[in-house]
Amino acid sequence: MAKGQQANKELTDVLNQLWRLDTNRLRPGTDYIISLQGRAGYVAQGSSYARDKASAPLFTYVNEDKLKSINTYLHFINLLDNYEVSTGVSETVTSEEHKENKLFIDSMMETDVMKCAHKYLVRKGLSQSDPGQFKKQLYDIWFRLYHRDRSGSEDSCGFEHVFVGETKFDREIMGLHNWIQFYLQEKHNHIDYKGYKARDSKDTPDEDDHVLNLQFSWKGLVKPIGGSFIGVSPEFEVALFTIIFLMSTEKKTSVVVKVDEYVLELVVYRHKGSIGTSYPTLLSSNHRDL
Repeated sequence: MAKGQQANKELTDVLNQLWRLDTNRLRPGTDYIISLQGRAGYVAQGSSYARDKASAPLFTYVNEDKLKSINTYLHFINLLDNYEVSTGVSETVTSEEHKENKLFIDSMMETDVMKCAHKYLVRKGLSQSDPGQFKKQLYDIWFRLYHRDRSGSEDSCGFEHVFVGETKFDREIMGLHNWIQFYLQEKHNHIDYKGYKARDSKDTPDEDDHVLNLQFSWKGLVKPIGGSFIGVSPEFEVALFTIIFLMSTEKKTSVVVKVDEYVLELVVYRHKGSIGTSYPTLLSSNHRDL
């Protein structure tokens, strides 16, 4: 662990509880197969070029039948085409999309992961015990539209940024920290995986890792490094980042936790009472220290 970085004990406990309850998490090597290939090099922010250290896609295989058979994944995937990718371009939420957002929240509330997160937040006095109130709170955190771009239109929301991805002035990729969106974009040849990011050769990830730091290009732009959970359910990510979001009112929260075998830095930026962005950065993984 990096110097001065202590894992937050209480948060570590609750996140490991969520991890254990995440029965919808897909199994590496069975439900999906990834191919890490080469280690990506340095790329400056805003660059449109990166040396490709991975000639093949990151995802070799994903069991889509399994994805579509799990409610939360199904409703999650339905949301991915609801957004304008460019910031500064107004979002309009149709009544159909509003319904899809609510269906996704309803489906998450039926999972043990979200029930556990809700209980914890009620205990901490951060959420109401009434499920209806909690759903409204989740809606505001993740789906309420706000101005990300200075031009003044409501062009963004937490869900879009974190899970779908956005571009800024056609110069920079923002967000896109979700493996399902990554896989689907890759399948449609919109994303080109450039390789994994690691600090040194001792830090090489493996195909079973549920957290990766990646480099990729999307819509003609390069993301120099993006942290992402791999294989976890949508409810796990929403629950985890909702808890961290509600822990504080600072502009930015960064916590170090140990979830399963991974030492992670979890980062949340707040934007007017909603999520600005949230993502994991893998600091180390147990089996690498052997």
